[in-house]
Amino acid sequence: MAANMRKAAKAQKLDVSIHAVSKSQVSDYADKIDVLLLGPHFSAEVPEYREMLKEHNVKVTSIDPDSYGALDGESILQDAIDFYHAG
Repeated sequence: MAANMRKAAKAQKLDVSIHAVSKSQVSDYADKIDVLLLGPHFSAEVPEYREMLKEHNVKVTSIDPDSYGALDGESILQDAIDFYHAG
C-alpha cells in the first residue's frame, strides 16, 4: 500500500514522505508525521491513537476499506491530503 501511495505521490510531483510501520513503532514516529492512516481493520483503534498522538498534533484516521482492498494508493493519498487540510 505504501509503495502504491509513493508511486502516486511521485506521479503528482508531491513532496511527501510515506512510511509503513508496525503499531509498536508509531510512537517512535510521533514527532515526524502529520497524518497516521490505520488499515480499516484497525478503525476501532482510531480514538486510542488520536489520544496517544494529540500532543504531537498528528491527525489520525482509518483508510477507506474499498480503496484499501483495491490497493488504490492514489485514492488513499488523496484522502490523506484532504483529511490533513480539513483541519
